[in-house]
Amino acid sequence: MQIFILKNKNKITLINGILIAIGFLSKWIIGNEKVFAWSLIIASILGVMPIAIQAYQALRVKVISVDVLVTLAVAGAFIIKNYEEAAIVTFLFLFGAYLEQRTLNKTRSAIKELTEMAPESALKQMENREFEEVDVDEVDVGDILLVKTGAKVPVDGTVLSGEGSINEASITGESLPVEKEKDSDVYAGTILDNGTIQIVADRVGEDTTFGKIIELVEEAQDSKSEAERFIDKFSKYYTPAVLILALVVGLFTQKAELAITILVLGCPGALVIGVPVSNVAGIGNGARNGILLKGSEVISDFSSLDTIVFDKTGTLTVGNPSVAEKQYYGDNIDEALGYLASVERESDHPLAKAVLEEIGETAFSPVENTEVIKGGGIVADVNGHRIAVGNVALMEKENVKPDEKARADIARFEKSGNSLVLTSVDGELKIMMGVRDQIRTGVKEDLQKLKKLKVKNLVMLSGDNQGTVDAVSRELGLTEAHGNMLPEDKSAYIKKLIDQGQIVAFVGDGVNDSPSLALANIGIAMGSGTDVAIETSDVVLMNSDFSRLPHALGLTKATARNMRQNIIIAVGVVLVLLSGLLFSEWVNMSVGMLVHEASILAVILNGMRLLRYKLR
Repeated sequence: MQIFILKNKNKITLINGILIAIGFLSKWIIGNEKVFAWSLIIASILGVMPIAIQAYQALRVKVISVDVLVTLAVAGAFIIKNYEEAAIVTFLFLFGAYLEQRTLNKTRSAIKELTEMAPESALKQMENREFEEVDVDEVDVGDILLVKTGAKVPVDGTVLSGEGSINEASITGESLPVEKEKDSDVYAGTILDNGTIQIVADRVGEDTTFGKIIELVEEAQDSKSEAERFIDKFSKYYTPAVLILALVVGLFTQKAELAITILVLGCPGALVIGVPVSNVAGIGNGARNGILLKGSEVISDFSSLDTIVFDKTGTLTVGNPSVAEKQYYGDNIDEALGYLASVERESDHPLAKAVLEEIGETAFSPVENTEVIKGGGIVADVNGHRIAVGNVALMEKENVKPDEKARADIARFEKSGNSLVLTSVDGELKIMMGVRDQIRTGVKEDLQKLKKLKVKNLVMLSGDNQGTVDAVSRELGLTEAHGNMLPEDKSAYIKKLIDQGQIVAFVGDGVNDSPSLALANIGIAMGSGTDVAIETSDVVLMNSDFSRLPHALGLTKATARNMRQNIIIAVGVVLVLLSGLLFSEWVNMSVGMLVHEASILAVILNGMRLLRYKLR
């Protein structure tokens, strides 16, 4: 029966509220006192059942919780036949618990999502040197595996033969595929975009980088679940104090009604509803502004953070490489652009797509004698001209000699973090394009707003190379920036900051970010990121709108202040009422009830102010 009642606590809350509404409407509209009284009696009995069960469970482990006080207060209200207070107190208490439960419940589905993304099978070389598909659990260190185009790499390993480009977004978070050749390292869970490779297994199962991501998420979520609510801590002292006060007054005065009145007036109705109403109003404001805040603990930590750590790709940057800068040399540029587009149209390299998007509509020509230069680019014949498309090394191999201006442009493009795409026609440099993942519009201004909100440190961590990371950091004015970081490196860095006593928020969007999102005091996910990142986070910026982050921080600071104000109002009113009841003549049951309900209305109205909050 206890399990059934607690399982249906939310339904009981709804029925409780409906009965209270029926009672008051019957009294105000048709003046029916019997329906009024019985509606409130039934509402009180229904409402107190889950509270009384929780009080009993708390007493069994020698804890005097708020549930104990509320149960006694409702019983006292029944004894003096104040059914309105009994019904309203139970509804407010249950509704506050519902709001807390709704906003604070953390789903564990992130672990399931991560597990489903892990590779399940592998092509393993058997004794007859043929490759057979086996369960990934059957792969041991030292086994030779075959990975084909479009397949997931099953384990962490080293390339023995073959070439290809691998999408490592699930590990590093970077959007550009990485070229792999003999002796290159590969990671479980990454995807071979093109090519075929043979690898030797170096780490398998839970020892792989992907396996460590799952383990880190589990550990981080467990470490955060131990946080206690302020109200629970406060009730350890407040509840026994009210109980003892009521008992002592009852014994000394021999007035049972006075003791019950103390219990009723001491019942923390405003305290119970004050924090949740601030919390829900803050969450409501956030939702209307594209910010999902997952509970009051999030608001408390978020409002006092001093360090924000950002992933780069998809967070500070757009996450989609495009041509950021370009420079043309000599004449007949339109013709050269047509040649470049014709060559890139036949390439599956990720930079080719960015170049084609930049060129747009153009005239294509037949491409002949195409030669892919390993680590350099492509050389081909187009309309009788020798066209070379690639990096600086390819230009040197083709004996293309950039003039002083072009060399300066190359240095400038590289300093800005660009991947270079150079095009020569018959040995003469014609086109230089710089491709990079561009910074989100308005991010620099948003970071300045965060500094004005007293965030001391703005740090960027990325799996990208240090040169690109430094270029982005300089442009945005960050405090620190670190590149070449795997997921375990990021989470280790987060842990180091937390161990130093800093309150840290991490902002990211990928599977690789989920350990850091879970480990940080506050994990902030971009809404277009993976489900895993969103589930493991504490805050979600919907539609990946980075400009919502300053509003989110300002909102949580305002909400935290509002919660403190409501606690002061609630506790202050109770202290004034109890003092007036014991030491003066002006407080009686009627006056006490009026002030008591007024305090509940006051904290609700104060909390509702947050719905209109705007960042100044």
